[in-house]
Amino acid sequence: METLEKALLASTIIKERKAEKPVLFHVGELTSITDYFLIASGHSSRQVQAIYRHLRRRMREEGFKAYGVEGEQEGHWILMDYGDVVVHIFYQPVREFYDLESLWLEAPRVDINH
Repeated sequence: METLEKALLASTIIKERKAEKPVLFHVGELTSITDYFLIASGHSSRQVQAIYRHLRRRMREEGFKAYGVEGEQEGHWILMDYGDVVVHIFYQPVREFYDLESLWLEAPRVDINH
């Protein structure tokens, strides 16, 4: 599976749990860390954790296991590292505070609203 396809798969999966305002950035030309950042949020830490658990399970079913996960216990900012795709799932006020979208303003956005 191509990297973009993996990123689009993750965006589809998080929408199944009503992730808020998902945004997919192609950051591969701007950093060596990863190729894509997927950023989304939930209305509560409980919803953030539900999105995370659903994404983890469904990605495993598709053959992808995260290399690392941070923040799953608190549910304020969960980071899932799939190597070429990094997923950030925020509790909405925490997303606003850190404002990653502004940090990656120069990165092209990928249309995920199909």
